[in-house]
Amino acid sequence: MIADVRDATLDRLVAADPGLVRLRLAGSAVLGIILAILALQPLHFPLTTSLVAAIAAMMSAFTVNDPTSGGQAVTLCLAAFVGACSITLATVGAAYPPLDSIIFVLLIFVAVYLQRFGPRGTALGSIAFFLFFFPMFLQAHLAQAPQLITAMAAGIAANALVRFALLRRNAASEFIRIRRAFRARVAAAVRATEAYLSSAGSERSNRQIRTALSRLHESVLLIEDNAPDVVDERNADQLRRRAIEVELAVQWLTISVQRTCSHPLPEGVTDDLVARLAKFRSLMERDPRELPLISETGEYSRMLVEGSRIDEKAHPGDGVRRAIAELAVADDRAQRVAHPGATVDYSLDDEDEDPEPTKAFAWDNQTRSAIQAVLGGGLAVLAGQLISQQRWYWAVLTVFVVFVGTSSAGARFVKGVRRTGGTLIGIVGGVALALLVSGNTIAILALIMVCVFGMVYMSRVSQFLMAFFVTSMLGLLYSLLGTFSIGVLWIRVAETAVGAASGLLAALVIVPVRTRSVMLDDIAAVLDELHEFVESAEVLLAGRDNVNIIEMSRDLDRSVEQVRKTIEPLTHPINLRSSRRDYGWHVLTTLENIAFRARHVAARAQPGQLDGPVADRLGLFTKRVLTNIDLVGDTVRHPNTTPTRKLVRDDGTPVADRIDDAETRAVVSSFSHLDEGVIALGRIFDIDATQPAPAGATRPS
Repeated sequence: MIADVRDATLDRLVAADPGLVRLRLAGSAVLGIILAILALQPLHFPLTTSLVAAIAAMMSAFTVNDPTSGGQAVTLCLAAFVGACSITLATVGAAYPPLDSIIFVLLIFVAVYLQRFGPRGTALGSIAFFLFFFPMFLQAHLAQAPQLITAMAAGIAANALVRFALLRRNAASEFIRIRRAFRARVAAAVRATEAYLSSAGSERSNRQIRTALSRLHESVLLIEDNAPDVVDERNADQLRRRAIEVELAVQWLTISVQRTCSHPLPEGVTDDLVARLAKFRSLMERDPRELPLISETGEYSRMLVEGSRIDEKAHPGDGVRRAIAELAVADDRAQRVAHPGATVDYSLDDEDEDPEPTKAFAWDNQTRSAIQAVLGGGLAVLAGQLISQQRWYWAVLTVFVVFVGTSSAGARFVKGVRRTGGTLIGIVGGVALALLVSGNTIAILALIMVCVFGMVYMSRVSQFLMAFFVTSMLGLLYSLLGTFSIGVLWIRVAETAVGAASGLLAALVIVPVRTRSVMLDDIAAVLDELHEFVESAEVLLAGRDNVNIIEMSRDLDRSVEQVRKTIEPLTHPINLRSSRRDYGWHVLTTLENIAFRARHVAARAQPGQLDGPVADRLGLFTKRVLTNIDLVGDTVRHPNTTPTRKLVRDDGTPVADRIDDAETRAVVSSFSHLDEGVIALGRIFDIDATQPAPAGATRPS
C-alpha cells in the first residue's frame, strides 16, 4: 500500500514537472542563496546587504535561460554589469528624491522593451529592475553601494557555481526523466478514458481527457526539444516521429471511447473495456531506460489479435479494443527507437536557416506594451504614494510583473487578478509564519528558503501561488528585519491592487492592444505555418524533395500554443460573458484539430509515398487547400473587410479512394480532415463555403 502511494506520488510529480526542470531550477535558486550568504560571512556584512546577494542569486537562477551554457555565461557577466549600474542608480536616487521614482518608472520601459530580444533581453531587463527595487526596499544609501555591488557579484557568482558545477544540467538524465514523464502522461490519458467510460461520458471526465491530452502534448514538445542534446540528428528526428505517433494513438483512443459512449452498450462491455484499459496501463514500464517489456508479454499479443477483429460482424467496443492495440504498438515502437542501440529507418536533409535578426527599434505590440508600462508605472507611483509614502514601490513592482510576458489588455487583467488574489491569501501565510517563528532567526531563514523554493517552482505554472509565496516570504523578511506588522502586509495588498489597476488602466487607454487583435495576429502566424506545412507535405509525398515536415508540424504546434496563451482571457472563468468564452473555445478547438491532423500527416508521411495519378490528384487537392488557407489568412489580417470569395469545398472525389495501402490512405484522409478544419476556421470568421459537387463529379482539368 505504501509502495503504491509512493509510486503514484512520484508519477504525479514526474508528470507535473517533465524532466524535473522546475525542481532543478528551484533547487539552484535555494542553493545559490545559501552559498552567496556563506561567502559573505567572512566580510561581516550587515543582514540587509546579504539579502541583496540572495536576491541576485535567486534572480540569476530564475531569469537566465539561454539555450547554451556559453550563452548563459555571457548573460551572467552582463547581468553583473547591469546589476552594478542598477544598484548605483538606486542609491543615488535615494539621496535625491524624487529621482528614484523617475528612474524606477523608466526602468519599467527598458525592461519590458528588452523582451523583444529573447531570453537574454528578458533576463537583463528583469535583473536591472529588481536590483534597483531591492535597495529601495532596504532603504540603502549611496555609501552602501560598494558593499551592495560586492554582495550582488557574490550572488551571481554563487549561481554560476551552482549552474555550471554543482547542479549542472545532465542532458541524458534529464531526457530519461522527460521520457518517464511522457509515459506518466500517457497513463494519465488512459486513466481519463477509463473514467469517461465508467461515468458514461460525464463532463468532468471530458475535462480530464482534455487536460491529459494537453499535458501529454507538452511532453511531446519537450522530447522534441531535448532529443538533439542526447542523440544524433537522425535518431532525434526518428524519436520525434515515434513520440508523435504515440500522441496520435492516445488521441485516437479518446476519440474511439467518446464515440463508443455515444451509444448504449450491452451489459458487461463497459466493464470489459475499463479492465482492458487498466491492464494496458499496468503493462507500461515504469523505467524507460530498459527495452519495452510490453511487447514481451502474452497480454500484448492478445491485445493485437483482439484489436484486429474488425469486420462486418464487429462486436460492441471493438473500436476501443483496436485503438488500445494501436497505442500498444506505437508505445513499443517509441520505446525501441529511444533505446541507445536503436537503428534509424528514416533520414532527412535538413537545411539550417539563419534566423531573422530582431529589429532594435520598431513600432509593434512590444513597443506599445513598453509605453503602456511606463505610463502605468507613473500612475502607480502617484496612487501608491497616496497609500504609503514609504512603500509605494510595491505598486510599481506590480505594474512591471503584470506587463512581463503578456501581450494584451485581457492577459494583463487576468494576471493582475491572480497576483492580487495570491497576495491577499499570502497575508494569511505571512502572518501565520511570522508569528510562529518570531524571534527564531534560524527558523525564519529556513522558512524563507522554503518560500523561495515554492516561488521559483510555481512561477511557470501559477501566478496565484507564486504571489502567495512572495507575500509569505515578505512577512518573514519583515520579521527578520524587525519591522513586521499586519498593517504592513495590508499595505502590500493595497499597493498590489493599485499597481494592477494602474497597469490595466494604461493598457486599456494608452495605445491599447486588444486581446482580439493579438489573437488575430497569432492566428495569422498559424496559417502561415500551415501553408508552409501543406505545401512541403505535398512535395514530400510526391517525391520531389526530401523536406523535414516533422519540424514544420512542431512549429505549427508552437504557433497554436501561442494562440492558447493569447486567448486565455476569453476562455478564463473570470470572463463573465459566456458567448465570448464559447467563441474562444471554438477558435482554439478548431486550431487544435488542424494541428492534430498535421501531426498525423507528419508522423506517417514518407518521401515519394504517392505516385502517378494519385500524386496528381493530391497536387490539385493541396492547391485548393492552400487557396483556402490564403483566403482565411487575408480575412484574419484584414478583419474589417468583407470576404469577396468563398472557400472551395472538395468535389466529392476523395483522393483516398484510389489508394490500397492503409497507412498511405490514413495520411491522405488526414489531409481531408485538415481541409475540413480550414473551412471550419473560415466559418468562424464569416467566410461562406461553396456547396460540394454531386457525388461522382470530377474536377475540370
